Amino acid sequence: MNQILVKIRDLHFSRGERKIFDGLSLDIPRSGITAIMGPSGTGKTTLLKLIAGQLRPEQGSIEVDGENVHRLKTRELFELRKRMGMLFQTGALLTDLSVFENVAYPLREHTRLDEAMLRHLVLLKLNAVGLRGAAQLMPSQLSGGMARRVALARAIALDPMMIMYDEPFTGQDPISMGVLVSLIKELNDALDICSIVVSHDVPETLSIANQVHIISAGRLVESGTPEQLGNSQSEWTHQFIHGDADGPVPFHYPAKPLLEDLFQAGRA
Repeated sequence: MNQILVKIRDLHFSRGERKIFDGLSLDIPRSGITAIMGPSGTGKTTLLKLIAGQLRPEQGSIEVDGENVHRLKTRELFELRKRMGMLFQTGALLTDLSVFENVAYPLREHTRLDEAMLRHLVLLKLNAVGLRGAAQLMPSQLSGGMARRVALARAIALDPMMIMYDEPFTGQDPISMGVLVSLIKELNDALDICSIVVSHDVPETLSIANQVHIISAGRLVESGTPEQLGNSQSEWTHQFIHGDADGPVPFHYPAKPLLEDLFQAGRA
């Protein structure tokens, strides 16, 4: 079996005049946790949408499990998406449905299970994220961290071959963040699947990632294990990993020399 699940080659994508990806190429293995990292606005979430076929590239290709995503017919794309789980940054729970029904939703849509089997599966998925006791609550009754965990239970409802996490740690308190970090790692190990984590939360992501791709300005800056990137000789990688205020990404926005600017202001 091919050990590469997602193969991205010479990817180009723009929004209006702004170039998001400019020849991006990278591989994501079939198992383990792969992190896609980089500063805000570098297209990390956009990359997930391209992998899922929600957006189309201007040039290049994305293959998932040997299939060219953007050459698939609509029905074929929907079938492929059934094998992909997605944890949205906001959780994206259906507000009029209970926790139980949110997790049951993909099972009702894509399977013909009887109610007894469906109930068993939903409760097992909720138990996996520690929220079986919250099955009858409504989304409005959940904390932010609980909502993410329910969304994760929904993402694994159909036993996907991969789960994509869009900024899973954003806005979480330390306890909720710790729970999510542990859950992502434990579920990945238990299910032996591919997890793609898009994040700019460096310590949390590096603590669980097997492989990390750092992107910026539409290209791949560097790839490696967390240990390799922690010892990188790249000034850009070092600045990002260690959060340095100045470096290849400068502290000052481009401007004319200060004295020249002050002198002109004084003459005005």
